[in-house]
Amino acid sequence: MEKNLIILKDSLKKDIESSGWADILFPYIDSKLYDDLTDSLVSLVEQGKRFTPKFKDIFNAFKECKYDDLKVVIVGQDPYPQLGSADGLAFSCSKKDKVEKSLQYINKAIDTDHTDLRCWANQGVLLINTALTVEVNKIGSHFWNWKPFTEHLFSKINQDNKDIVFILMGKKAEAWERLISNQKILKCTHPASAAYRGGVWDSNDVFNKTNIELNKQGKTLIDW
Repeated sequence: MEKNLIILKDSLKKDIESSGWADILFPYIDSKLYDDLTDSLVSLVEQGKRFTPKFKDIFNAFKECKYDDLKVVIVGQDPYPQLGSADGLAFSCSKKDKVEKSLQYINKAIDTDHTDLRCWANQGVLLINTALTVEVNKIGSHFWNWKPFTEHLFSKINQDNKDIVFILMGKKAEAWERLISNQKILKCTHPASAAYRGGVWDSNDVFNKTNIELNKQGKTLIDW
């Protein structure tokens, strides 16, 4: 298993370097914090527990959104906790034909039919959860495992950039607002909250507001 983890780390670093995130992510990936995190995931497996997404997919959000193209960060809470749904991009569910509820509500709000959100990532949208893994069917179970990474990521983006549009979806995402003071912040409820509101998600028109802000900055708009 240790040999496999070394191979996975080397492969991850190659992917991260090619997408331009090396300066941001290598300090974390080369730290004891990353080793402790992967050790904790291995320990779960050894205990007969399962987590999602798979190891190879955990950092897909960074592989698909090139750092030099970064314009928008969408922050959710957890990957889909159902086995086989999460693909490493927040709210995306490209690995299944079925569209998960949160994405159904997003699609309804902007009149689309997405399952695979790489189409957003490739336009400069980083689709990130505050935890990049979750134990199957146990929402919030890996928040503390990923907290150091999330702090590192948001602090570095805030330090190196100005006026990136951050869309904070839900209270768990809003808790990170303190680390992104240099950015343009938009807020809305988490799409999953629509299940308790008759299937209607209060998006606060964040997608349209994002494009209005990008237009002000002279940047190419996102084709949602």
